[in-house]
Amino acid sequence: MSGIFVAAATGIAWCFCTASASLCSSWCGNDKPSTMPPSATSGRKRAVLLLALSVVVALIYQYALAPNYDRISWQYLSDAWTSGCGDELSEELMQVCSGNAGVYRAASAAFVFFVIFGIAAKCRPTSNREAWPAKYVLFLFLCIGTIFIPNDPVFIPIFIWVARVGSVIFVLLQQLVLVDIAYNWNASWLDRSDAAEMEEGPGKGKKWLGAILASCGVLYVASLAGIITMYIHFGGCSTNDTFISITLVASLLCTAVQLVKSETGSLLTSACMTLYSVYLCGAAVSKNPNAVCNPKLGETSTWSIILGLGIAFISLSWAGWSYTTEKRLGGAGNTVDDNDGDNDGQDEEKPKPGGLVINNESTTYGAADSPPEAANQSSNPASFGSSWKLNAVLALICCWYSMALTGWGAIEKRGDIANPDVGEVSMWMLIASQWIALLLYLWSLLAP
Repeated sequence: MSGIFVAAATGIAWCFCTASASLCSSWCGNDKPSTMPPSATSGRKRAVLLLALSVVVALIYQYALAPNYDRISWQYLSDAWTSGCGDELSEELMQVCSGNAGVYRAASAAFVFFVIFGIAAKCRPTSNREAWPAKYVLFLFLCIGTIFIPNDPVFIPIFIWVARVGSVIFVLLQQLVLVDIAYNWNASWLDRSDAAEMEEGPGKGKKWLGAILASCGVLYVASLAGIITMYIHFGGCSTNDTFISITLVASLLCTAVQLVKSETGSLLTSACMTLYSVYLCGAAVSKNPNAVCNPKLGETSTWSIILGLGIAFISLSWAGWSYTTEKRLGGAGNTVDDNDGDNDGQDEEKPKPGGLVINNESTTYGAADSPPEAANQSSNPASFGSSWKLNAVLALICCWYSMALTGWGAIEKRGDIANPDVGEVSMWMLIASQWIALLLYLWSLLAP
């Protein structure tokens, strides 16, 4: 038996050392040109997949390991998972606290991972595409290591406050990006309409204007349907009724200001913001921990558990994917070449415009007047300038999902495994995000 343990320990040590050596090699550089695969964007795919893996580990820690802390025969582990929770909590709240600590373990491991590799990418941007098998191995070792770290003080209270600050930053950035999306969607279609008028002849741009009006109609109808649905299924409670009514009135106010006062706004932008505010209101009322106000609570069938965990996993993973696109990071205008001095005499790559407008006019290539295929085959380096930004955004998302799954660190009675992110704090943070988004949009309409 001792031979088996020695062999296992030796294998684990070999794995760890090999992974560390691979990472050191990638940081120190290699002979691979930046135009050779893997591409500059390959690191993003693997990084977001690692973020998704951390969400899975967090859910396993929260709903599989933490509820069984009292069954652990090793007293040290049992004390480690309950330290910092307080001695006066009930058994139910003690499980909530240990479950929260499980999420903090996985999220903090991912946070530290992205911070470290963000610094590495800032020093050597191309390192973000290298040695990903080794990075996954080290991340898993990091997650396993956090199991043995006591909650107090590393996770409670240090990481809680780091995560809260990071989450607030991410929420603010999220609202700014979404307002930008709404404006740029309208601007993109107006540009297409003008281009059609110039290239195809008078009247040819009306199809894009019609598409804008049709989209407005669909978005407003969907918003109205959402508000009616919320009144039917979540109405009857003062909190929910207040949230829904504020959403209705604020959306109408923003639309009225855009139509009457604003010279820069558009109906399509108002429609987008209206639907988004309805979505946030629906998410907020669905997080209400009061079973009388929330018909989603109490559904603990197998399918409801799978659906609840699946929605949490997909939404958190999608946040990582959608908020790390090259256009949102704005990194296409900053290129880094592995082979210093090999780019002499070539035209500098034109910076790609910021924002989220996607059209033909905003596309730039790696070499002047050359198509993407030619650019890929040229010696012009791929873009790695946003590698550190990618890791920074993912670190903020780690903070955000740790708060989303734990009710922003509140030790309170929340939803069950079928509703993993239900809680009063989560409800108020969602509705606060809606108010921030609407205020930002209103300010953009009235600001000179």
